[in-house]
This record gives sequence, C-alpha cells and structure tokens, in this order.
Amino acid sequence: MAKGIISRDEDYSQWYNDIVVRAGLADHSAVRGCMVIKPYGYAIWEKIQRQLDDMFKATGHQNAYFPLFIPKSFFSKEAAHVEGFAKECAIVTHYRLKNDPNGKGVVVDEDAKLEEELIVRPTSETIIWNTYKGWIQSYRDLPLLINQWANVVRWEMRTRLFLRTTEFLWQEGHTAHATREEAIEETIKMVNVYAEFVQNWMGVPVIIGTKSEGERFAGAVETYCIEALMQDGKALQAGTSHFLGQNFAKAFDVKFQSKEGTLEYVWATSWGVSTRLMGALVMAHSDDNGLVLPPKLAPTQVVFIPIYKTKEELEQITKKVNEIKTQLEKRGVSTQYDDRDTFKPGFKFAEYELKGYPIRVALGPKDLEKGTVEVARRDTLTKEFVQQEGVVDYIVNLLDTIQESIFRKAFDFRAEKTTKADTFDEFKRILDEKGGFVSAHWDGTRETEDRIKEETKATIRCIPIDNTAEEGVCILSGKPSKQRVLFARAY
Repeated sequence: MAKGIISRDEDYSQWYNDIVVRAGLADHSAVRGCMVIKPYGYAIWEKIQRQLDDMFKATGHQNAYFPLFIPKSFFSKEAAHVEGFAKECAIVTHYRLKNDPNGKGVVVDEDAKLEEELIVRPTSETIIWNTYKGWIQSYRDLPLLINQWANVVRWEMRTRLFLRTTEFLWQEGHTAHATREEAIEETIKMVNVYAEFVQNWMGVPVIIGTKSEGERFAGAVETYCIEALMQDGKALQAGTSHFLGQNFAKAFDVKFQSKEGTLEYVWATSWGVSTRLMGALVMAHSDDNGLVLPPKLAPTQVVFIPIYKTKEELEQITKKVNEIKTQLEKRGVSTQYDDRDTFKPGFKFAEYELKGYPIRVALGPKDLEKGTVEVARRDTLTKEFVQQEGVVDYIVNLLDTIQESIFRKAFDFRAEKTTKADTFDEFKRILDEKGGFVSAHWDGTRETEDRIKEETKATIRCIPIDNTAEEGVCILSGKPSKQRVLFARAY
C-alpha cells in the first residue's frame, strides 16, 4: 500500500474510500449516513458548480431557491412520484423540544405536534409546481426556466461517501413550457449540457440515452440520462433529464391561456446532477498513488516546490518561482508555492501526488545554474527538465495535453469494456468475468427487465439515443427485439 491506500485490485471499494478520506475530499460525520465535505473536496465541487452554473445561464436559465420543507399533502397529488420516493422520506412531525422532566437532556414536546407533517426535500417538483401555479397565467409567462442549487435528503441505509449519502448537494432544474415539443427539446438540450460538461471538464466519456420503464424517474414520461463507466467495470449514472409531460401541471392545476385564448395545462421538465459527480471523478481517473484530477477541475493546477539548504538559496529560488507563477496566472493557470520549512520536499511530492495536483514543478540551486526546472505530471507520473525560458508555454500546453490524455484513457477503457452478448449464458459470463457495458437485445417488457435484474444484478443503464435499428431476439425471453440496449451492474 502507498500512503495508506489499498490497491484497486485488492479491494476497489476500500481503495475508493481511502482516496476520498486521505486526499482530504470528505469525511464521515456524527450523523449516520451523512458526510462532511472538506475544504479541498468543496473546492472541487465549487469548480463543478461554477462551470455548470455558467452553462445553465448561457442557455437562458435563472437561479432561485425553494423551501427545504414540503407539506406531506403535496406528495399525495402525483401518485407515481409519491410511490417512487415514499420509502426515502425524512418527516418532521414536531416543532419544539423541552427539558426532560426526569433530567435526562431534552425530549420532543408532545404538545408541539404539527397540524400537517413536513417532508424534508428529497426533490422539489411538488413544492415548485405548487409555486408555479401563482406564477403562470398566460403564454407570455412561458417558458419558465428555473434552476436551484440545494441540498436534499433521501434516507439511505447503505451509504458511501459522495456516491450515496442521506444528505447530498445538487442542482435541480424545473422548467415550464407551452408545448410538448418545447419541453422535449429542453429535456434533450439539458442532457446534452451535462454530457458536454462531464466529457470536456471531468474527462469522463458518457453515453446518452433514455431510461427503461423500470429505471425511469418517478413521475416522468421519459427520462434521458448520461451513463459513465468506472474502473471496476460498474456503471454510474452521472446525470438525468426528465420530460414530465403534464403530470405535475395537472396535479397542481397549473394552466395557462394560450395565444388562441384556450386554457391549457403547461408542459414540464426537471433535470439534475449531484455531488455524485465527485465520486465519478475519483473512480474514473485515480490510481493506487491517490487522486488524479483533470486540470480543468483541479483547485490548483500547478504547485511549485523549492529544494534548498540555505536561506540565500531559498531567496533566489523564490524570486524565479514568483516570475514564473505571475506569468502563469496571467494565462489563467492556478498556482501554489509550497515553501513550508516544516516538511521536506519528498513529503510534499507525496502529498501533492495523493491530492492529484496535475503538475508539480521542482526548482533547486542546480536548476538555477542550468536555467531549467523539473516538471512532473500526475497522470503519467513522468517528469522532465524544461528550460525556464519556455516553461510557461510548456506548462499551459501540458495542461491541455493532460486533460485530453485523461479523457482518452477513460474512453479507451470504456471501449475495451463494452461487449456484445447474444445469449443469456454469454451475457452472464461477460458480467462475471469482464464487467463493463453489455450490449444486448431486450424484448421491451418490464417483466423481462425485472427478471434479468433479479438473476444477474445488472440493470438496463440506457437505451442509447444514437442506436441503429437491429433486428434480433431478446437474450432472456427469445422474443423479437428491434435494437440493443446497454446493461451493466451499477452504483
């Protein structure tokens, strides 16, 4: 084990947890199932949030905020929605505590029972659509394009940092439209925004598709998704975008007067990604030495480490480092200079390798004499000496190279781990021996979907939107099938 991290091959689950904790991304909390996101982890989340927020606003969306608490009666208005979330809800029943008469701390004041229980937000469709009823009267009020950055609570019994926690951070978009076509266009637009972000900023290749009935969001007519593959061969749903039809508009009586003067129900979408993306970032790229970050999301892209023995040497090195740092920062590169005298260079090298800093630059007296610096890249663990005169251009170009290299490595891995299966025996063998995505025919029925899941623990991750028609027979039932879908075991 390096730096207290178990190898991926020995125990992938523990490897993931070791990196999250030891790299300083998050920690377990005193509240069962909830996590503490540490400053370094939150700095990465802020970069994710900032970029996505810019992309949302560029497509016409505005941010708003809605209550954390939702009246229980709201959930009763959309049957499929309440059925999908009923088992995950945390419920507020009282509003006051009092001192225990027996002197044992505090207890719930039984006289402070709420007239109607409040659900701690698992998702906001109900409270938002109840609000939209007062905001929408005419076609002139549409489209309504709203996004919310928030925390949500879904009661989980088995949790894992970032991937599945009782409370997590996310964004949820909720839009209202005059026509079905506009709403579907919005749904597809936003899943493509997610795909662009995950591929171009996170360096993780994704497949865009629609969910089967069994995997569809509760209350949605259609769910679009992006699916990614982790290094252990399991799939991770990285984002979803839902066409809600008129289900919530009808449940909350949200109508508008059309241009023709008729009263119509509006059409709706919702879409979201969460701190689960942090888990994807770790699992898609990292290695047994620690975290590997794509440069676009690294809080610090370049760290400088001086190697010296005397105060005079440090002063000379610091002067040169500051020159290079200033030029890099003018080019938009985030930098850090670690001149702490309480730790040796070897310790610092290991620390920044563990934390996934994309580039490490070391500079000592001999480098000053030769006019060079040592540049090490985290993704390949290779290093070379570069002339100081051209090091700024070199580093700027290297950051782009690392970003592309990280994506290409993940893309090639996914390609190698995507396999066709034409029989159920072949399907099961691939899942057990190779893992990854399995492309197979399915007869389109919920019954067959459930049976495959029960027998193999694999689910239909998506029906790829770029699927070409291909006649075949279902791997389980033998019934006709018009296209292949992607199966995988998943997080």
